[in-house]
Amino acid sequence: MVSISAKTFGMMVSVATLGAAISFAGTAFAQEKNVTEDQIVRALAPEKKPLTRGLSTGPQTAVDPTVTAAETKFVERIRGRSTRSLSSAEREEIASMVKDKPKIDLEINFDYNSADISAKSLPSVQALGRALTNNEIKGSTFVVAGHTDAAGGDAYNQDLSERRADAIKRYLVDKYGINGTDLVTVGYGKSKLKNPSQPMAEVNRRVQVVNMENKSTASAK
Repeated sequence: MVSISAKTFGMMVSVATLGAAISFAGTAFAQEKNVTEDQIVRALAPEKKPLTRGLSTGPQTAVDPTVTAAETKFVERIRGRSTRSLSSAEREEIASMVKDKPKIDLEINFDYNSADISAKSLPSVQALGRALTNNEIKGSTFVVAGHTDAAGGDAYNQDLSERRADAIKRYLVDKYGINGTDLVTVGYGKSKLKNPSQPMAEVNRRVQVVNMENKSTASAK
């Protein structure tokens, strides 16, 4: 009888320990959804480019091979454009250009079937606002891209992603005084799922922010 009680007690302790571990893991996961200003700044800060030396023995100069003349011209053309005015070809060109740029995916929730930012996601949007006005990265052109999960049709999700990208831009302009022309908004609907194997997963409902590393086209501050 005593040995059985001991075994039962041991099982109870093991179950309690497992339950505590699951609870702790769940708490940690919830905390990771709200990012900080510092995390965003570090994610969007341009990578330090290596210095290159020409044939002459003159001083070294920093060369940024990612910013080409064609890219600069394209970014200048789309700055200040409305989200809906971008053609599918322009959206794809943006997607191609940002592949190797500093970026961060933010899990920003919106009210159901709307572009209203949910109260629980405001801390992340506010952290983004502070980050984009941080001296380390401000003055560049940033792409704000809206993405949805796979629920619903293509047209519906395209419209929703555009409205949500616009909502983020509007908040950043109104609350943090960021120049609207420094924020290029684009919507991709459900066409670029972050996790295609789980098309309905929350991770697909996101806003991606990309630093175009192109201060020459940004407005003066």
